[in-house]
Amino acid sequence: WGLLLLAAALGGTAATRCPAPCVCDNLRAHVLCLNGSLVAIPDTIPELTKKLDLRGNSFTVIPAGAFLATPYLTHLDLQHCKVERLEEGAFRGLGRLVYLNLASNSIALLYQESLDGLSSLQQLILEGNRIEEIQPGAFGHLGSLTVLDLRANALVYLPDMVFQGLQVLRWLRLSHNALHVLGSEAFAALPALRRLSLDHNELQALPGEALARLDGATRLDLGHNPITYVAEEALAMASLRHLFLDHASLQDVAPDAFARSPQLRMLDLRENQLQGLPPLAGAGGLARVSLGGNPLLCSCLLRPFHNWLARARVQAEGACAAPPALRGRPLDSLKPPEMRCNRLRPPSSPPPPPQQPRAAGSRQCPRGCVCSPDFHHGSCENRDLREIPRHFPGDTRLLDLRRNTFSTVPPDAFPGLKELVSLHLQRCGIRALQPGALRGLESLVYLYLTDNRLSTLAAAAFEGAPQLAYLDLDHNAFTRVPAGAFQLLPNLISLHLQHNAIGELAEGDLAGAKGLRWLYLAGNAISHIAPAALAPTKMLEKLQLEGNHLVEVPTAALRGLPTLSELKLSRNPIKRMGDGVFLPVASSLQHLYLDNMGLEQISPGAFAGLGPKIRSLYLESNKMSNIPNMSNFTGLEILNLQDVPFHCDCQLLPLRRWINKLNLRVGATCGSPAEARGLKVKLSTTFQNCPGWGQGEAGEANPEKTKAASKSSKKKRSGKPPARGFSKSRT
Repeated sequence: WGLLLLAAALGGTAATRCPAPCVCDNLRAHVLCLNGSLVAIPDTIPELTKKLDLRGNSFTVIPAGAFLATPYLTHLDLQHCKVERLEEGAFRGLGRLVYLNLASNSIALLYQESLDGLSSLQQLILEGNRIEEIQPGAFGHLGSLTVLDLRANALVYLPDMVFQGLQVLRWLRLSHNALHVLGSEAFAALPALRRLSLDHNELQALPGEALARLDGATRLDLGHNPITYVAEEALAMASLRHLFLDHASLQDVAPDAFARSPQLRMLDLRENQLQGLPPLAGAGGLARVSLGGNPLLCSCLLRPFHNWLARARVQAEGACAAPPALRGRPLDSLKPPEMRCNRLRPPSSPPPPPQQPRAAGSRQCPRGCVCSPDFHHGSCENRDLREIPRHFPGDTRLLDLRRNTFSTVPPDAFPGLKELVSLHLQRCGIRALQPGALRGLESLVYLYLTDNRLSTLAAAAFEGAPQLAYLDLDHNAFTRVPAGAFQLLPNLISLHLQHNAIGELAEGDLAGAKGLRWLYLAGNAISHIAPAALAPTKMLEKLQLEGNHLVEVPTAALRGLPTLSELKLSRNPIKRMGDGVFLPVASSLQHLYLDNMGLEQISPGAFAGLGPKIRSLYLESNKMSNIPNMSNFTGLEILNLQDVPFHCDCQLLPLRRWINKLNLRVGATCGSPAEARGLKVKLSTTFQNCPGWGQGEAGEANPEKTKAASKSSKKKRSGKPPARGFSKSRT
């Protein structure tokens, strides 16, 4: 930062071209515009810039051609910029870019041309968005990509050929999604892949057919999935060396489960439900098996496995859970005579999951539409249709009917589409979804009804679509949540009702939504949430209420939400916060948004119960002059205090000391008194007259500050007055 400030101060003519509030290092061609109030990409960034850091701004949309003025960029960071949409061609012209970070935004969908123009890109970070679906072809222009990070999104399904074009990709990160359906050809176009991370998803069986396409992969992470059984020859990966199946729900593994993975060396089966294992004779190259945290029954039933370990010279980690005489004994310390049976019956193994026959599907296609047999797509987008067409191929999995004029969706509108997973009906002028409209869509996971004219929904409209997990009803005409409409959707995970005209959330509105994890209600007119309104959604993780009419934190409604990790209350007219308003979710909350509310007062106990679990806290653009003690917020990664008029007097000294210790840019600025207005809280000299000033002000991480404080202390001991302007000299 010293170099950057020096470049900004001494950069001459070039520095004057640096857009406010950015800092330009013209020598290294770096531009930083961090944690500012930018709402559009600056068009005055120097043309020769190579590295552009725009973290912490508010762009919402990245428009087409946004970076045409900076064609020499090699690194672009857009983390925490509240981006919701990438327009087609957003990055066109960035043919030299090798690193793009879009983490921690609100991107929901990747279209085919969203990433066009990035032919040299090597690393793409999309972690922590809310991507629910990726259209095949979205990565088709990224022929140089080696790392693709899609962690912590909302993916449920991966269609066939979704990663087509990624010929040199080496690491694909899909952890912390909700994946439970993988197309058999989902990974078919990844010849160079070496590592695949699928941990922390909802896979109930080993996706052997999809994984068999990865001949070159050497590491596979499948931990933290509810997989109960690994069947015979379930995994056929010729180069696999490291397999992680830890923290799953495994009860049994077939003897030949890994026979078609001959290079397997390390197998991690920790923290499962295994009472024992058969000899894994098919895994001839295995060197290590980790079994810690399993309820191993060290009886005669485990002898064959134990003998195999010795013969094959495989190292095993784990300890006996039973019988009592052997509890806690490491496996490698046992001797065969100690492993007795005492007439114990072997535990029954669950049968392997039945294989479902795949429908072949015919190749017909409605007139005026396009059907892709490779991607199993059907598209009639923007064809001025007045009725929903029929006779799509039976194996169609994605159907795009956007921008037509249907008015109503009649009963049995999609016959013969039992394999359909994703249905797009955005901007179709739909006023009614009639009972039975989705009947027969037994595999449907995604339903997009954005930008229509729906004002009501009946539960019968969803009859016959029990797998529906993502329902997008943004930008419709709802004045209230359609009560009881979700009774037939036991697998609903994500519900979008943003930008409607909903005035309240009443008890019973969400009845039946027992598995709901993400609820998006931003941009409505909600002024009241009944105490029991959220009671059915006990698994809720994200609640987004920004841009409504709430005048207080809905504390009572937050009770009974033990897994809530993200709460957005931004842009609600909440002026005061009383004590303990977040106590019901204090044990789980990680991300809290309280920005742009006109907040005037936060009581000292408002954040009671919150602490080390909080990772991000947004308080920018409010009106309070002080905030409560947050010294126990030790896990903070993001703290935004910009545009808050802090009164920089002695009462603020604890806050000044605390933020001085944080390794974060918080943006805290003095609003008063007059002599401090506009100064950073860290740099204000108004604190030097406060009792206790100088105790701890030496700056633990700043040797210059320590030296200055030491000199000041010596002058005090010699009877001389302390030097004034301490913060100025540091500046």
